[in-house]
Amino acid sequence: MPILIVASVLLQFFCLVHLVRTGRPYYWIWLILIGSFLGSAVYIITQVIPELRNDPASRKLVRNVQDRIDPERQRRRIAQQLDVADTVDNRRKLAEECMRLGDYANAAELYQSVLKGIYASDAAFLLGLAQAQAGQHQYAAARDTLDTLIKANPDFRSDDGHFLYARCLEELGEHARALEEYQVLSTSYPGEEARLRYGLLLKQAGRTDEARQVFEDMLKRARVAPKYYRRKEKEFLDAAQKELAIGS
Repeated sequence: MPILIVASVLLQFFCLVHLVRTGRPYYWIWLILIGSFLGSAVYIITQVIPELRNDPASRKLVRNVQDRIDPERQRRRIAQQLDVADTVDNRRKLAEECMRLGDYANAAELYQSVLKGIYASDAAFLLGLAQAQAGQHQYAAARDTLDTLIKANPDFRSDDGHFLYARCLEELGEHARALEEYQVLSTSYPGEEARLRYGLLLKQAGRTDEARQVFEDMLKRARVAPKYYRRKEKEFLDAAQKELAIGS
C-alpha cells in the first residue's frame, strides 16, 4: 500500500510540474489532486501524450528508445518499402540505414547497384560507396572511388569526403600526401578529429613542435567553444590533452 501512495504522489507531482511549465488551465490542479491516479491518467492521456506526438525532440527520443530495443526495426521497414517499390531512393535509404548499423558490405552493394545510368557518377552515391568501402578497411578502393567522384564532379565539395580521403591516404602509408590534406582540413573541418589526426601524423613524422602547436590550438579553440561542442568533441580534445601531457 505505501508503494501505491508513493507512486500516486510522484505521478501527481509530474503532472503538476508539467501543468505549470506549459501553462495549462489551473482547473487541472483540482482534477489531479482529487482524482489521484485517475485524475493524473486523464491529464497524461489528454494533455501530455498529444504534446509528445507533436514535439520533434520527443519524437526523436521515442525513435532512439525504439532503436535501442530493436536496432533492425528501421531497416526492416525500409526493406519492405523496397520490396514494394524497387526505386533508387529506397535503395539509397536502405544503404544509409545499413551504414548506420555498421553493415558496410550490404551498404556498398546497394550503392554499387544504383551507380549506373544517369546515376553512374552521382557524387552522393560515390561518397556513400567510399564510406562503405572504408568501413570494410578497403582503403585503396575507397581512395579510388573518391578519385572517380572528384574527376566526374570537379565542383563537388564535402568536408566528410575530404576527411575520408586524407584518412585513406594515411591508412595506405601515403603520409606526405595525407599531411597535406590534413593541413587543409585543420582550418576547415567542422570538428576536432581531423586536427587530432594531423597532430598525431606530424608527431609520427618527427615534427614534434608542429604537432604540439596543433594540440595546443585544439584546446585553445575549445576553451571559447560552446559547451555542446566540447561535449561532442570530448574524445578528441582529451586525446590532445593527453598528447601534450606526454610531451611535457
